[in-house]
Amino acid sequence: MKKWLAAVVLWSLGGLGLAQTVTVGLDADPPNLDPLLSSALVDRQVQNQIYDKLVDLDENLRIVPMLATSWRVEEDGKVYVFNLRQGVKFHDGTDFNAEAVKFNLDRYRSAPGSRRSGELSLITNVQVVNPYTVRVTLREPFAPFLAILSDRSGMMVSPTAVQKLGAEFGNNPVGTGPFKFVERRRQDRIVLARNENYWQRGFPRIEQLIYRPFPDDDVRVANLLSGAVSIITPVAAKDLATIRNNPNLTVNNFPGIGYQGIWLNHTKGPFTNKALRQAFAATIDRDVVDRVVFLGTALPSNGPFPPGTLAYDKTIPVPRRDLALARQKLAEGGRPQGFSFTLTIAPGPVLAQLAQVYQAMAAEAGIQVRIEQVEFGTLLDRAAKLELEAVAVGWSGRPDPDGNIYDFVRCKAPNNYSGYCNPRVDNLLNRARTVRLPEARRDLYSQITKIIQEDLPYIYVYHPQTTIGVSRRLSGLPVIPDGILRFRGVSLGGQ
Repeated sequence: MKKWLAAVVLWSLGGLGLAQTVTVGLDADPPNLDPLLSSALVDRQVQNQIYDKLVDLDENLRIVPMLATSWRVEEDGKVYVFNLRQGVKFHDGTDFNAEAVKFNLDRYRSAPGSRRSGELSLITNVQVVNPYTVRVTLREPFAPFLAILSDRSGMMVSPTAVQKLGAEFGNNPVGTGPFKFVERRRQDRIVLARNENYWQRGFPRIEQLIYRPFPDDDVRVANLLSGAVSIITPVAAKDLATIRNNPNLTVNNFPGIGYQGIWLNHTKGPFTNKALRQAFAATIDRDVVDRVVFLGTALPSNGPFPPGTLAYDKTIPVPRRDLALARQKLAEGGRPQGFSFTLTIAPGPVLAQLAQVYQAMAAEAGIQVRIEQVEFGTLLDRAAKLELEAVAVGWSGRPDPDGNIYDFVRCKAPNNYSGYCNPRVDNLLNRARTVRLPEARRDLYSQITKIIQEDLPYIYVYHPQTTIGVSRRLSGLPVIPDGILRFRGVSLGGQ
């Protein structure tokens, strides 16, 4: 009897047994479910189901109400007053109110190890005006503020749970979102259950949401083809045709707002030498990367801002492969015969293929690339500690350009995996945050892009598309350009 029950549980958890269960295949196990400490896209896929935010994004990347029903901007952009949704409770029964918002914003600003501190560094005061009104004062006008609150800095966690659990909160997350955390088995699954008391009446529509990590693209797509999962993201370019040709499946793909490339460590190893950074960068052929690895579905990059976004500057050329320049820079750097370094990547066949392409390109200039594969969470931890010579980590992108650059190339920024520090860049970044006119902001970001193309804390290689493989039984999934799947309104055929 016990064996039979165990089999039924495993069957249903795999997404095959319960009509109201949706199982999602991800490309990695989310490293951290606490927004305070999170720095990975895959974290956000799960966090967006557990936590509501003050504001959200719609299909056109416009800011829309969520836990904040409305807001007004005062004092020339230095004060934001938020009116909050009433009658909302966290999963543990704690009331959501102005005190909870103050707790969260203050925590993100000042808690040790916070990955949100840079995003919210211009906040000088969070004031509770009344139980459902919060007044946030900024040091100076801050154009990206609402966009930042549409992501992890706007996610509201239960103050009661944080105070009770401390450092263990990330293992037992509590929000106000449409799904409640049930359990986690590292490298195997994260199980969420419907929040029966969700503030939006009639939602969510499914009973259970399960996330399974499949770093291997072949395994991920095989689970979709078999019906063991209802949806996977991302889809490898080689698998797009297979999914499209299956009558039970479909592909959602659309331009993303992020980038992919390589961090170069400025604090130790060969890349303390600027000429050697430039030599390696000159070996990369972005068009070949697009054709060979992504079958024409990626877009070669000239910097952190993809086409179609506010800060994109089409007058800045995409760097071209130039082996003569690479050899010239090797000589300038005192290594005319070349040098060697280790490129660290996360598991996965596409990442491995990509690293091998970089390796082959660099070898033509006499640069020897050793490839090291490390579990994704460990990779992020080591990268943050500046332990890696070079690391292939990208960014999923944000609706405001500040979110694609500020916490990455600023001196001592939390996501600066190169150790890069240029006071001129910092000054331009800070100015771009305070300017309201889009044309003026675009000019500042263009100046920054040209400087970092020269200094090379990061080699921007390509802008990926967002690709999602979906069972045709699943409906109600919105397509948001930030690439985050939102399951609040999703249902399965037959329900």
